[in-house]
Amino acid sequence: MNEEIVELTPRSVWKNFAKLNEVPRPSKKEERVIEFMIHFGKSLGLETLSDEVGNVIIRKPASSGMVDKKTVILQSHLDMVHQKNSDTQFDFDKQGIQMYIEEDWVKAKGTTLGADNGMGVAAIMSLLEADDIQHPPLEALFTIDEETGMTGAFGLKGGLLKGEILLNLDTEEDDEIDIGCAGGIDVTATRTYKEVSVLPKEVGLEINVKGLSGGHSGMDIHRGLGNANKIMNRLLYNGNELDFRIAEISGGGLRNAIPRESSCKLNVDENQKNAFLEIMDREITTIKSELVLKEPKLEISVEDLDKPNEQLMELEAQDKFIKIMYGLHNGVYSMSASMKDLVETSNNIAKVSVGNGTILVGCLTRSSVESGKMDLANSLKSVFELGGFAVDFSGAYPGWNPNMDSKILKVVRSVYTNLFASEPEVVACHAGLECGILGQNYPEMDMVSFGPTIKGAHSPDERVSISSVQKFWKFLIEILKQTP
Repeated sequence: MNEEIVELTPRSVWKNFAKLNEVPRPSKKEERVIEFMIHFGKSLGLETLSDEVGNVIIRKPASSGMVDKKTVILQSHLDMVHQKNSDTQFDFDKQGIQMYIEEDWVKAKGTTLGADNGMGVAAIMSLLEADDIQHPPLEALFTIDEETGMTGAFGLKGGLLKGEILLNLDTEEDDEIDIGCAGGIDVTATRTYKEVSVLPKEVGLEINVKGLSGGHSGMDIHRGLGNANKIMNRLLYNGNELDFRIAEISGGGLRNAIPRESSCKLNVDENQKNAFLEIMDREITTIKSELVLKEPKLEISVEDLDKPNEQLMELEAQDKFIKIMYGLHNGVYSMSASMKDLVETSNNIAKVSVGNGTILVGCLTRSSVESGKMDLANSLKSVFELGGFAVDFSGAYPGWNPNMDSKILKVVRSVYTNLFASEPEVVACHAGLECGILGQNYPEMDMVSFGPTIKGAHSPDERVSISSVQKFWKFLIEILKQTP
């Protein structure tokens, strides 16, 4: 355990965050963290259960004088996004997160931190073990697999929860109260291509794009950050006037993370190598100039390979692939007319994989309007199908419709104003919160979402503000005292 982190205040929250970060907890591999949480609840003598999909529920009776209050559900997810820098040696399946302090921020050494949503989990753990905090009956709900499909929320059956109010602790600006979110759908396109052999006088090159900020493909999509897959394709598109042939591409990975890195191996005729390199130099200079303010750490390199690549994509398929990728929409598609500064619909070209005769492109399309989500998804599908791709829609989840008449919203707003002498921002976010899914089986549940300030979620730049955690903890405790 990182002693420096444990000494931060509120100590109980940071202690539990450090303990949680010792447990590997990738999405869809949550067995160890589920066991950890079950043991935690039972060690406190509290009613603890796990449902058939792996969600953990821990119930704590009300403190003295609060028995007649409504039961409050405190909800966060157990899994975390696993991303690391290419030069970081780290095994997410075996190692705990290595943390350090830099000014007002807690960060991780070359990996994601897990503050999303580990700070929410740690706060709930601290409330469950506290004996000096006033609170109504509590029902802690720890869901699984939020980051790669929300299967925990989807699998939670109606009637299992007893609470009428739900506080979701999974948003990332401490002056915001969230009352709505976007829905999403995965768009995955695949096709095969004929592999052809290396030609005489071909040489091998490798293009690498790295150093991008990455980030959350919903919360950060409006920032205009570089997408490694689009940058790589732009390079290939502009080099396509010469005779080169792609061997393999690997770009991005997680559906909900803006891709930070991409690599491409290709062959070029040795007589055209210098001309190809000149085109690359020109495009690299242009791209870096365009992104100099938003992506100052962007690196793009073109290096010689020891030998030419043996198996290559045939040119007809290559030409279609490059043009399709160039035409695919990435980033903000439309802004909301009902809420100021809210992204309504967007797309993230999250993953590109080429090799061994197969192309795979994975996108995550989001929208707070269901019809808008499907409109953009169908637009992408149409472009892909023109190039002979098979397209699969999967992992669809609903948005969460804002309710400005929410009773718990009125309480939370009042508490915030009284505590901090300012009005909170009441917002909807362009990310997938579990509230929309939970509301399907619990339609009468009164819900809001809030949390401490977290920057760079879903990237190795993820960090959480120490002072904001203090503010968040004070806010949460006071809300529990004043729930109806």
